[in-house]
This record gives sequence, structure tokens and C-alpha cells, in this order.
Amino acid sequence: MQLRHQPYTLQLRHAFGIASNTRTSTPATLVEIEHEGVVGHGEAAMPPYLGETQATAAAFLDSAAGWLAKVENPFLREEILPAIDQLAAGNTAAKAAIDIALHDWIGRKLGAPWHRIWGLDPRKAPVTSYTIGIDTPEVVRAKTREAAGYRILKVKLGREAAADRALIDAIRDVTDTPITVDANQGWRARDDALRMIEWLAGRGVVFIEQPMGKEQLDDTAWLRERSPLPLIADESVQRLADVARVRGVFDGINIKLMKCTGLREAWQMITLARALGLKVMLGCMTETSCAISAAAQLSPLVDWADLDGAVLIANDCFDGMRIVDGRITLPDRPGIGVVKR
Repeated sequence: MQLRHQPYTLQLRHAFGIASNTRTSTPATLVEIEHEGVVGHGEAAMPPYLGETQATAAAFLDSAAGWLAKVENPFLREEILPAIDQLAAGNTAAKAAIDIALHDWIGRKLGAPWHRIWGLDPRKAPVTSYTIGIDTPEVVRAKTREAAGYRILKVKLGREAAADRALIDAIRDVTDTPITVDANQGWRARDDALRMIEWLAGRGVVFIEQPMGKEQLDDTAWLRERSPLPLIADESVQRLADVARVRGVFDGINIKLMKCTGLREAWQMITLARALGLKVMLGCMTETSCAISAAAQLSPLVDWADLDGAVLIANDCFDGMRIVDGRITLPDRPGIGVVKR
């Protein structure tokens, strides 16, 4: 197999603010795997908090390319992907790019999309939320108006209580669409977090994502016992090994391909979460339609989806999954369902 990669910078349509930072772009790396004349596409999207860069991705992918060049049968993904994972620690987004490209190659070779290979009904794909980052009330109102047509909004919080409440009030000035809240570990004191969640519960909020620091599992368990809303783990759950330890701490988990190394492990995480009685959310970074469409292949399995990452960028270089009337609509193309523009 031949592996090729190139850096690509995602330009955001609006400045994107979370509790810890604001950015206007996301570094990414596009990957291709070619074998027997078939090309599979993959992507690594690397917001700063992941700890990966285009340089670290290139170094890992160069190492992986040498290993993959010796592989004669790309269908052996249960051997290939664990071996790629063992090449070096970390590098989860770069590993996800290889995983996505390999799945795309296999699906293209078989002539079938992955939701069909997995036996999933695309009609069961959920609606996706539309993300509104931290900003001034005026900008938040404008972004909320842009989100008309979406059936659920995802709102970034995690600052002081007055600012968080002002942001929610700004949205409620415009719409009564249901909201999910992502605090991105921004609330540090459990009593303050509980008061905020109690306030949010009366304002059409569905659940709270990562209310406290990822290391504050005892505080989060205390909060869950008292919270009127479900709590969903994001930063506290990166990979398969993290799922079981958050049982009893959170009500569900948010799975992102860039955190968990791709589709193979995401499937395993969904299976384990269900066995443990946890709800499942499928999330994303700001990504092109390549990685978004890959994640969307799993969407019929999950309770909630936040797969708006390609909508938030201005230079999407793929055509793939569409959002129609707020709902994920899977293309019937083979592989992950994308075409390079």
C-alpha cells in the first residue's frame, strides 16, 4: 500500500471560542492510501488541545508509510490498525487519518458504503446539533439566526456564571430550539456547577457535556447524583480503555474519531458503552466532509450526534454527508461516501 499525505489548514467561518481559547483555523492533514488503483481518503484534524501538529502528523505518517508499504492485503484491518497504533504513543488524529483512509479503501474496493457493510439503517441516523462558540451576546444572536433549520443547538459555556447565563439568554432571545451545553471542563467547583445546571434545566437544555475537569471524577460523580440533567463525558473519555472507568460518573460518552484513532475503535467504544448502560454521542472537531462523513457512517448506532464540523469551515475540499432539515443524510457512495472536490 502507498500512503501519501499533505498539510491542509481549515479556515473557520467564524472565530470559534471555548472555555480555554478562541481560534480562527484548525491545522489538518489529508491522507490517501492507494493500492491496486483504488484510492482511499482520510483526514487528521488537530485543534491545539489535542497536542498534535502538522509536523508531528507528518513524522508519524512517514513512519507508518514505510510499514504499510510492506502490507499486501489491505483487508486485514484487524491486523493493520492495531499494528499502526503500536508504532508510537499518542498521535491519535494521525492514526485516525490512516484508519479512515483504510476503511474508505476497503469500502471502495467492495463497492459499498460502510453503513451497509456494518448492516446499519441510514434512516436511523439522528439529527445533528449546530455548535455556537463563546462570543458576545450580539454575535451569539447572529449565529443562532444562522442556525435556523437545525433542531438542536450545541452551546459552549464554561466561564463565570454571569457570562454563561448571558450567552444562554441571548440564544433564548432568538429561539426556543433545544440546547446541549458543553462546558469543556470550565466549571471547577461542584457546588457552582450544580447551581448552573439547575438554572439550565429550566431553559430547554437536554444534557451537559464535560462540566468539570477530566481529572475531577469524584466531583463529577457527586454532581451526577444531584444533577437534573444527564452528564456526558468528552475529555474524560479519549479511547476504549477510558469507557469503563466513567460508568457511574457520567450518563454517557462523546466519541470522536480524532481522539480514539478512528472508526475501528469507535465501533468498539459504542459496543462497550451500550453493554455498560451508557448513552452514546458521536462528536467531531472542525473537520472537512472527509472525517465527518466517516463518523456519520456510525451515526445510526448513537443517541445524539454533533457532526457539524464541515459546516463550520469555509474551505471544505470534499463532498460527502449532507445535513437535510437538521438530520444526517448518508450518501450511498462506497467507502466513507466522499468525493474530492
